[in-house]
Amino acid sequence: MSYVPRLKVKYDEEIAPKLMEQFGYKSPMQIPKLVKITINQGLGDATSDKKVVDVALNELSLITGQKAVPTIARKSISNFKLREGMKIGARATLRKVVMWEFLDRIVTVALPRVRDFRGINDKSFDGRGNYSMGIKEQIIFPELNMDKVTKIMGLGLTFVTTAKTDAEALALLKALGMPFKNQNKEQQEN
Repeated sequence: MSYVPRLKVKYDEEIAPKLMEQFGYKSPMQIPKLVKITINQGLGDATSDKKVVDVALNELSLITGQKAVPTIARKSISNFKLREGMKIGARATLRKVVMWEFLDRIVTVALPRVRDFRGINDKSFDGRGNYSMGIKEQIIFPELNMDKVTKIMGLGLTFVTTAKTDAEALALLKALGMPFKNQNKEQQEN
């Protein structure tokens, strides 16, 4: 038997049937699913220091558990000392087992390590069922050795779902354990 992540099992056994009942879907194919998680890291200092990109690629690879790829400038912009073809960031796209494992780690380990954490904003949906959020410090991930981190950098996460509306995507992500700010208010009212 092959390995199945804990969160995937929870989705299949508990969350999917609950969502089907909540939204009144006629077919199991209508149930929203998490397709992929993309992680982006823009590096403004990359124009002056080439090593910044290599460090970011290494750190992002450690965080995600798969090899990160550099993002490359498409245009030259002289005011920013930017040349076409220059490496200016790092990104990784997570799918399947790696995606489920990363989501589990971010919900249970990384987000609770954020200083003064009160939940994530539930207004960052794009209208098509996808959710984006930013993390100000990459050091919240336990995979990184604090002594080897030279510079604090942020990163952006996008959760891509098959949900047709933001309400469906919100219900899916809440059920998967994402700690939204307004979640506690709703629980107190019930």
